[in-house]
Amino acid sequence: MLESGSGRRLISIVTPCYNEEANIDELYARIKAVMATLPAYDYEHICIDNCSTDGTVAKLKEIAARDKRLKIIVNARNFGHIRSPYHAILQSRGDACVLIASDLQDPPEMIAEFVEKWEQGYKTVLAVKPESDEHSFMFALRKIYYRLVTRISEVKLVPNATGAGLFDKQVVEILRSIKDPYPYFRGLLCEIGFPIATVPFRQPRRQRGVTKNNFYTLYDIGMLGITNHSKVPLRLMAIGGFVLALVSLLIAGLFLIAKLLFWSSFQIGLAPILIGVFFFGGMQAFFIGFVGEYIGSIHTQVRNMPLVVELERVNFDD
Repeated sequence: MLESGSGRRLISIVTPCYNEEANIDELYARIKAVMATLPAYDYEHICIDNCSTDGTVAKLKEIAARDKRLKIIVNARNFGHIRSPYHAILQSRGDACVLIASDLQDPPEMIAEFVEKWEQGYKTVLAVKPESDEHSFMFALRKIYYRLVTRISEVKLVPNATGAGLFDKQVVEILRSIKDPYPYFRGLLCEIGFPIATVPFRQPRRQRGVTKNNFYTLYDIGMLGITNHSKVPLRLMAIGGFVLALVSLLIAGLFLIAKLLFWSSFQIGLAPILIGVFFFGGMQAFFIGFVGEYIGSIHTQVRNMPLVVELERVNFDD
């Protein structure tokens, strides 16, 4: 076990930030208060800033100047909501690493529960939200997605996991060896295979600042979960294409027979032709799009780009 200078075991707390100026002070204070209730542990608090355009970095540096436990990584540009936090986890040096959101929708007070589960022997602990104060439609949509991905995934996933949690140093070392440039982090933790403890909580609404999630980011992580952990869509497309070809052949045969039997009176008309063209065109576009997602995932892997490029580090003395 890695120990800090005080002889206590070290916990690394990672909080990804992007334009969270309004939340930084409370985030820092609440994490500090929680760790004060865990006297057996020392901690480092790593904030990785994804090239914020507000005063987030200035506020972080102000706090870091008086508390060396707060460490800052500033990215050269915005590398997205998937790569940036994953990079920070790999930079941690504690006996365990905690990932928690900087928007305070994952309450920092859960850290004590994470550590308790870790002390019980679990190498991975995940926060799950069976209840949420977010819009009911979005919450229902997320639950449907998790249910779908869990059903088609090749590994058993944790439903309603937010991504926040605690990961033992052994898990972090395995993540370092995988070298995935664009991971579906929640799925990757399940794929490693260690038993996972869960900490349920009711997710509050964001109190300050603006959410960084939009349709594209939600679609991105949603599709990543499917393409990284399931071949079922590809196989459904192959089976579906075969079935559609058989049905089309059967319908074509029936039309041919009807035309031969009722040559003068049977008229096909334009409607069936137009419906068929648009239907099969739509199906082809859908299939090609899904295949494109898998090809895009392969392209990301083979480029072997770094997770992020760092512009600056603060308080990383070693």
